[in-house]
Amino acid sequence: MIDKTALEQVINEALEGTKMYLVTIKVSKDNVIDVALDSDEDITIDDCVAVNDAVLAAFDRDDEDYELTVGSYGITSPLLLPRQYRKNIGYEVEVLTADGRKLKGIIADADAEGFTLSTTVKRKLEGKKRPELVEEQERFKYSDIKQTKNIIKI
Repeated sequence: MIDKTALEQVINEALEGTKMYLVTIKVSKDNVIDVALDSDEDITIDDCVAVNDAVLAAFDRDDEDYELTVGSYGITSPLLLPRQYRKNIGYEVEVLTADGRKLKGIIADADAEGFTLSTTVKRKLEGKKRPELVEEQERFKYSDIKQTKNIIKI
């Protein structure tokens, strides 16, 4: 079975000097390797081929056979890394918290520890007869989140 740590090191070396970064590596018992990359900009097929070629050069298939797929992390896939949250500042997301709340809002800010979600909610304001829409911001630690996904509007 391919050593996942060595594989990760080869991929990170191939990504040095680019705006791309590694999101996930999956290695099955049958040596089926799936690598997902993301970037602060667009990822091209040539970018994926370059990483694929780096892996092929580092791990001889004659020594140990494997199947390799290198691709970009899907827009409909959940956000996993702080860098992905920073990349999506200003975008609408759906958040499922660890305590079971489901929220929709816009990522207002993100750093290494967590992110701020800006939501619009109806609140009964003092002196008003009817509830009004009010913007609220709530800060979350990444550890308090089960899943965050982009909302794609067509």
